[in-house]
Amino acid sequence: MNNKIGLEETFAIPETLGCSEKYFPKEVWPKFAAAITDLMDERIRLMDENGMEVMILSLNAPAIQASYNRKEAIETAKKANDTMAEAMQKFPKRYRGFAALPMQDPDAAILEAQRAVKELGCVGVLVNGYSQIDTEDNYKYLDDPIYRDFWAEIEKLDVPFYLHPREPMPCNNGSVEGHPWLNGAAWTFGTETATHALRLICSGLFDEFPNLKIILGHLGETLPWTMWRISNRMKREQRGAPIKLSVSDYLLKNFWYTTSGHHRTQTLVNVMSEVGSDRILFATDFPFESVPEACEWFDNCSISENDRLKIGRTNAIKLFNLDLE
Repeated sequence: MNNKIGLEETFAIPETLGCSEKYFPKEVWPKFAAAITDLMDERIRLMDENGMEVMILSLNAPAIQASYNRKEAIETAKKANDTMAEAMQKFPKRYRGFAALPMQDPDAAILEAQRAVKELGCVGVLVNGYSQIDTEDNYKYLDDPIYRDFWAEIEKLDVPFYLHPREPMPCNNGSVEGHPWLNGAAWTFGTETATHALRLICSGLFDEFPNLKIILGHLGETLPWTMWRISNRMKREQRGAPIKLSVSDYLLKNFWYTTSGHHRTQTLVNVMSEVGSDRILFATDFPFESVPEACEWFDNCSISENDRLKIGRTNAIKLFNLDLE
């Protein structure tokens, strides 16, 4: 399929590049570092060779969210967004962007979201899970009351919010202690992010701000195929969650899901059967995953051509109100 639009397509700046180093062997790192910092001709060539018209760029993880110094977080977010905006200006038909935000300071995050959307042309915002604030051991999830004004502004700006993974805080990661191979994308990214999404739902956020649009990568971090059981047990056990609807209702109304880093047809079909093809969007997870492999899989996976077109292109145009022909 040509003219695909990819949603989880990562870049890094010097200040955040080191956040990704631990996930790669030393012999692989130089090639990866070159790929993630390139926003010029080599990335465009890769897109052209694999039928991608647009990448919606986002900063690597955890980046801003791990910078517990508020001033540093604010400055780095601005620099990252300015760097991305320069690439968007140079290649206006090929790049769009998710803004990085300094959630350590909710007021500063609001101002940066406004600047990124209204002045830089970003089509959404992306946050890498919880943020560490003031000290290394102090952290906040996004259901915390300090973020309610922020969520009000995101709803007002009417742009999607991508909830991207990061590893759990060490104090919350005891279940995989002694099993470091389960950290990161293999397991803890997904469990951490799914739990964060459930916290948002169960805080009543979507009753207060019903027009929020949240994106989850990796085909929903397991939530599409566990939402019935979650909703069923919460209803049966009457645990008192302050929400008007079921968890499933919110996952079907306020959430969208990308194929990033989960290139398996059986899983895609399962998610389509749970949430519908209108809520799924193509993404490669580049450069953590291979653009050629992701595109070859998606272009040839056994789904209808109508669904392929929606997932690969038209759903993104609609969700982000993209000015593409």
